[in-house]
Amino acid sequence: MTSLPPAKRFNWENLRLRVVSAGVLAPAVFALVWYGGAPFFVLVALAGALLAVEWGLMTAPPTPARTAILVTVAALAPLFATYLQDVVTGLIFIPLSAIAASLIGRGLRWTHRSLDLAYGVVYLAFPMVVLEGLRTAEGGRGWALLLFATTWSADICAYAAGNILKGPKLWPRFSPNKTWSGFGFGLGGAVLAGAAVSIFWGGEGAPPLLAASGVGFAAGLATMAGDLWESMLKRRFGVKDSGDLIPGHGGLLDRVDGLMFAVIAVAAGRLWLGQGGG
Repeated sequence: MTSLPPAKRFNWENLRLRVVSAGVLAPAVFALVWYGGAPFFVLVALAGALLAVEWGLMTAPPTPARTAILVTVAALAPLFATYLQDVVTGLIFIPLSAIAASLIGRGLRWTHRSLDLAYGVVYLAFPMVVLEGLRTAEGGRGWALLLFATTWSADICAYAAGNILKGPKLWPRFSPNKTWSGFGFGLGGAVLAGAAVSIFWGGEGAPPLLAASGVGFAAGLATMAGDLWESMLKRRFGVKDSGDLIPGHGGLLDRVDGLMFAVIAVAAGRLWLGQGGG
């Protein structure tokens, strides 16, 4: 019978780096989410460009710059369409941009992984378009705050509980460090964060307490799913982190992988509740 590897000691230095990074980034993101409009759009566009660079480095090491250029242009085009028109227009642009980027990359012989390139466009553009649409809709400030609060809480609680409590692994084949204890506490943190947003920012368009808690639960599940999905992608491409942009977190994709899935869950919750505001 094969014995399990010894449990790793809690990495307090990594936690310190995470806290410092979050302390710098979180207030800036919160301010831009609160203000909305053009500043928030610039934040999403800048994040999309950085994610495209990481996608190029992760999926196409021989030609990262060319891949990054194609993914950046193709992923930002739907975002611009959303900002100038509406979210439906942006969603229509996504498959068109992905196909165009794939054909151009193959035609110019910039990459031999045209399908990975096309997938990268969809993977990055879809959550960006939905996020922009979520924030610009009526009551968008409260819903955007709900998204970020639940995602961050799920991630922080899962990381802390998983490393301190440890226990059975969640899915060791793809992500050996994630545990069921982290999963449970992550969901609990997301639910509590959703309730807190409803209590403190219900006047900004956040849903009522019970609904916010339910959306928080769905966002927590989606955050965990997004994290596991990126772990599978990194394993497929043979990398440990998507980059080293954020100290303690790795790349930006390592930081927002859960949010990219959670925004879909939150937007779906908003549509299901039929809410334009609080």
